[in-house]
Amino acid sequence: MLNGMNRQIILASRPSGEPKPENFRLVETAIPELNDGQVLLQTLFLSLDPYMRGRMSASKSYAQPVEIGGVMEGGAVSRVVLSRRPGFEVGDIVQGRTGWQSHAVSDGTATSAPLQRVDPTIAPISTALGVLGMPGMTAYTGLLNIGQPKAGETLVVAAASGPVGSLVAQIGRLKGCRVVGIAGGADKVRYLREELGVDVALDHKAPDFAAQLAAACPKGIDIYFENVGGHVWEAVFPLLNDFARVPVCGLIAHYNDEGALPGPDRLPMTMRAVLSRRLTLRGFIVSDFAAQAADFRRDVAAWLHAGKIKYKEDIVHGLEKAPEAFIGLLKGQNFGKLVVKVAD
Repeated sequence: MLNGMNRQIILASRPSGEPKPENFRLVETAIPELNDGQVLLQTLFLSLDPYMRGRMSASKSYAQPVEIGGVMEGGAVSRVVLSRRPGFEVGDIVQGRTGWQSHAVSDGTATSAPLQRVDPTIAPISTALGVLGMPGMTAYTGLLNIGQPKAGETLVVAAASGPVGSLVAQIGRLKGCRVVGIAGGADKVRYLREELGVDVALDHKAPDFAAQLAAACPKGIDIYFENVGGHVWEAVFPLLNDFARVPVCGLIAHYNDEGALPGPDRLPMTMRAVLSRRLTLRGFIVSDFAAQAADFRRDVAAWLHAGKIKYKEDIVHGLEKAPEAFIGLLKGQNFGKLVVKVAD
């Protein structure tokens, strides 16, 4: 056995509604001996993302749930600390889906968690989990493939201060769109307006939010990048123009829902509008566009280097803080891409 222990956050129980601290447990396990063809990784940064709520549930989805007692799913940036695999050297920085743990053993090629090298000369290595990682590629591929932005169109972005929405808003501006960003709270709205330069920034917590959105979109909405659902969607829906495109990336307002929602059935009204206004509503998972990964990294790295896009990170220190930070993420308490710094 190798010296040292592996600290892991495991799924202790499945949540009912909002996740709670007791749904997680911190455990220590021995680090196994490496086999030929494997590398030992030390986690430096762990990514926390809304999709992880779905992994905590046993209900059918596009990916397998985390088993009770299993390590919580997640991407991480790690350092190779021991290698028995050609092509990986001690000290290499890599990114992979290695979970909520301080160490991981990998053969580097597993379909579920292939390792990708991280070039620390391009940007801080934590960005491999954000603007240059899965959230960034989600924004890039979802907007360009499904949103298909055109100069002069109105693009509305939900959760626009988050890691996906903020890049969607900025790419929209680069493509010549009029961008309306939606966020929760005065600080996030100020960031959208003063740092990201959106044309209009709105607070979805405002009591007259729907009226503000209508006033901000006098010509209607051509593209709506959906990250939220809930009352934001309800305000957007009547404003969608004929042939509007709606990339459905996330529905964070509903991730803790259980059973049918109260109130009238809006599906018939929605489907009539989809038909009569010829709307395109398409859900997507970032892996749908895996073939575009090189294009994404090339374009976004170039925009970063040229100062055309900005990013913001919310860094929490200590693996043991991951459950609390994740619970806060689902409530919108983070500001920027949420990552946990696990080691130096």
